Amino acid sequence: MSKLRTMFGRLRPRSLLTRMLLLTLLAVVIAQGISTAFWYTTFRAQENEGLLNSSRNLAYSAAATVRFFKSLPLEYRHIVLDQLRNMGGTRFFVSLNQQEISLKALPDTDRKMRVVDAVQGVLRERLGGSFPIRVEFVAPENVRILNSQMKLSDLPPSWANYALNLDPINPPVLVTQIEIAPDEWLYLAAPLPAPYVSLEDTGLPKQQILSTVLLTIFLLNFIALLVRWQTRPLRRLASAAREMPFDDERPPLAEQGSSEVVDVTRAFNTLRERIQRYLKDREQLFTSVSHDLKTPITRLRLRSELLDDELLRTKFEKDLQELDLLVKSALQSVKDNDIYENMESVDVHALIDQVTEPAAKTPGKVTLVGKALRPYRCKPLALRRCIGNLFDNALKYGERVTIRIEDSPETLALHFEDEGPGLAPRELTRIFEPYYRASPSTPGDGLGLGIARTIAHAHGGDVEASNRAERGLRLSLILPRNPR
Repeated sequence: MSKLRTMFGRLRPRSLLTRMLLLTLLAVVIAQGISTAFWYTTFRAQENEGLLNSSRNLAYSAAATVRFFKSLPLEYRHIVLDQLRNMGGTRFFVSLNQQEISLKALPDTDRKMRVVDAVQGVLRERLGGSFPIRVEFVAPENVRILNSQMKLSDLPPSWANYALNLDPINPPVLVTQIEIAPDEWLYLAAPLPAPYVSLEDTGLPKQQILSTVLLTIFLLNFIALLVRWQTRPLRRLASAAREMPFDDERPPLAEQGSSEVVDVTRAFNTLRERIQRYLKDREQLFTSVSHDLKTPITRLRLRSELLDDELLRTKFEKDLQELDLLVKSALQSVKDNDIYENMESVDVHALIDQVTEPAAKTPGKVTLVGKALRPYRCKPLALRRCIGNLFDNALKYGERVTIRIEDSPETLALHFEDEGPGLAPRELTRIFEPYYRASPSTPGDGLGLGIARTIAHAHGGDVEASNRAERGLRLSLILPRNPR
């Protein structure tokens, strides 16, 4: 379950541009879907109504043809049929057969049944009577005619040239057979009139689909350009916030864009100015504190030398040394945590080489595993101090150190593994507290790991501690490739 959440979290769009495009696409799809549904419903209704009207008109013509043939004397009917076949003059292929011809009808559909009912209704209305009427739709290749039930395609082209010219659309053929006298069936065949040449439920026209796709592409590109134009000041603001330059020479960020972006930019410039003043004031404060404390400590150290009691003098000197060490450690901690540098792209391997060069002269003391895929954008001196503190701690408690580099598009991780005794689980978080030392007998002031974690936090990352499965401690520096 957690893996699914992680996968969906990675797939979730993060940038404003991607979210706006997805929302626009969703809005276009919903709007086009609704409008297309209404349009398609209207289109289908109009098409069905047009098909029924055309079919009724065809039925009226068929009824007139039936009445005409019924009015002819028997001996003239075949003469008229020959003239119609040779010269045209009707929209039907007409023949007189001794019996009903069996035909392979097209599959029943809703549109087909409505058309058949409409044609039969017109014929009943116009012709009256109770004589048999057979109405069916047949595929052109299955049309059979005459008493021999031969296929239409076997006839001379001139016979059907006027009435059943099916090329190139090849529509279904409406065949009507009416028994106008005993053993005398009048056969009428006509193609389904254009543009209604299909009895199937038609889908969306290609023009409508193409129009929808082109409109969607145009809107997405337009929204993409608009969002990029509007978010350009935000990208500049995000870049400035990540790098946060504190030098006075760099001008404030230009206040451009929409009113909301201008307000945010103005607030950022104000915040940066306040931080600059705060850092300057704090630097002056600690400089003065350092100066003011060194003088009385030096004075007390000189006076302690005048004490006659050697035991008391020793105690005084020890207390003064501890006081001096505390002052230097506090000032060093403040100095190390103040990161005044600007962001630069640096070679990670070069930073590691600078830190590990003295120890690397001893064979087997330092092992480097893995490699960084590309330079890392950071504050170089601060990151070197962070790597140096983690390396020195690993070297101090373990005789050999292995540095493992794991790089990916999202994060850069440096693992410092020693072969020391490791730590109790309750101490894995306490080692980052100021002045805490896991081994009091080991030299140090207990500030290195805290400073390293502070620098990692300033870069948007963190430092984690864990015991190795085999032996020793692992300190992991995890830095984001694209801090947000």
